[in-house]
Amino acid sequence: MPELPEVETVRRGLAPHLQGAKLSAVRLHRPNLRYPFPDRFAERLEGAEVLRLERRAKYLLFYLDTQDIWVTHLGMTGRFQVNNGPEDLAHYYHSVAPDKKHLHFQCLATLPGGEVSRIDYYDPRRFGFMLLLKPDELYESKWFKGLGVEPLSDELNAAVLLKMAAGRNVNLKALLMAQGHEKRGGIAGLGNIYVCEALWRARLSPDHKASALARKEAVALVEGIKTVLEEAVASGGSSISDFAAASGELGYFQHRFCVYDRKGQPCPRQDGGLIERKVHQGRSSFYCPVCQK
Repeated sequence: MPELPEVETVRRGLAPHLQGAKLSAVRLHRPNLRYPFPDRFAERLEGAEVLRLERRAKYLLFYLDTQDIWVTHLGMTGRFQVNNGPEDLAHYYHSVAPDKKHLHFQCLATLPGGEVSRIDYYDPRRFGFMLLLKPDELYESKWFKGLGVEPLSDELNAAVLLKMAAGRNVNLKALLMAQGHEKRGGIAGLGNIYVCEALWRARLSPDHKASALARKEAVALVEGIKTVLEEAVASGGSSISDFAAASGELGYFQHRFCVYDRKGQPCPRQDGGLIERKVHQGRSSFYCPVCQK
């Protein structure tokens, strides 16, 4: 499933083609993805201008001049593709062309200067979805209400993390994977890959009890979270299965994993440890038993 760095990579790839653009020729190739498309979805997008494109957790938010917010979640295999001509993919040596049988949504985006792009959305497993919400509905909806702090913002710091962890009878893996809908809040958008990598950078075990988190450890963990996410965004995310950026390019951060999916391999710290795998809440955790305590 695309995690925060992958969604942010998509946002940055779409923004130059969509911010300030007028939408036209909107076509739906099926009635639904994970959920049915919103009522009159194509009609409501037709002629709208995209004022700005933001990301909240793992959601893309297209703010329209019609006072609608077009929300997209990529699910497990959702993918936007920007097309400006038949030579699009020729510019990218590592590009991968999507399978046209999984094309479910199309529109044209015309910038003020006249440049026209075709925006396609593909989703082989159709676990992604699209919504149209009004601004006053957004953070009252079940998808956004109670979402935690953005990990790349100043909202996340050691004091905030310690407050989240205080009195929590869960391990750090569970604490970080929670998206913030709990009463004590949480961190929005963190997924399995980057939680594993952040915990390794902070030298903390996924089994470390949240309520026992010390301030020094919280400082290291916040730094680990921010650093790994920033490096992943700079690398275009991680392409493990289906993910590709809006240009068609693959991400490269998977080549920099320190623990994720490296079971049995030596720890990069050369401390004599071999990466182990265990399951937490149905998800694989990868960690070094020597340096992560």
